[in-house]
Amino acid sequence: MKKLTILSGAGISAESGIKTFRDGDGLWENHNVTDVASPEGWRKDRALVLEFYNQRRRQLHEVEPNDAHRLIADLEQYFDVQIITQNIDDLHERAGSANILHIHGELFKSCSCNNKNLTYDQKDDINIGDKAEDGAQLRPFIVWFGEDVPLFKTASEEVKEADILLVIGTSLQVYPAAGLIHDIKDDCLLIVINPNETGFGYGQRAVVMKETATKGMQLLFDKLVNVA
Repeated sequence: MKKLTILSGAGISAESGIKTFRDGDGLWENHNVTDVASPEGWRKDRALVLEFYNQRRRQLHEVEPNDAHRLIADLEQYFDVQIITQNIDDLHERAGSANILHIHGELFKSCSCNNKNLTYDQKDDINIGDKAEDGAQLRPFIVWFGEDVPLFKTASEEVKEADILLVIGTSLQVYPAAGLIHDIKDDCLLIVINPNETGFGYGQRAVVMKETATKGMQLLFDKLVNVA
C-alpha cells in the first residue's frame, strides 16, 4: 500500500467556517496575531489570550467537517495515509481520519504554562485561576509564534517516507512547516491544491490545482484511487 502524506492548512477548515488569520491584514478576528498567539502576548495579557481561544473553542463546537475532510478520510481505504496539519481544530478526526499530527497544537487541549507535557482534554473555557496539577495556570495547548515545534522532526520523517505528498489549504508561509515540502524523496508525487498564487516555489515536479480544498478533492479523489 502506497504512503500518502497530506499537509493541510487553514484553507481546508475555512470551508467549514473557521476563519484564517492570514487574510492579508495581519489580524486574527480583529486581534494582532502577536497579542494572542505569542509568549509575549501571554505575558502581557493572559485574560485576553484565554478569551480569544475560548471563543475559538466555542466556535469549533458549532462547525462540522466538510467534503474535503471526508474525502481525505475515505482515502484510508486505498492508501497508508498520514495527515500533518497546521490546523488546531479536530475536523480531520471528526471526519474519520486516523493518523493525524497536529504540529501547531490542539484547541481541545490545555496544558500547564510551566510544562507543556502536562496536557488535558479541554472542551470548555479556560479561566484565570484554572490550574494544572503542578499548580501553574492552564494555557491553550497551542504552538505560538516564537515557540519550538516539538512534532516537526516526526513530521519531517513522515514526509520523507511519502510516495505521494498532497499539500492542501496552505500557502506555505509559516515556517518551519513550510520547509517540510523540501523533505520529499526524488520519486515522490507532489500535488498542491490551493486556489491562490502563493509565491512558494514548488518547482516543475508539482501538480498544482488552483481549486478550493473541497472542489480540488472532488476532482482528485478518483485519480488518486486509480494510482493506489
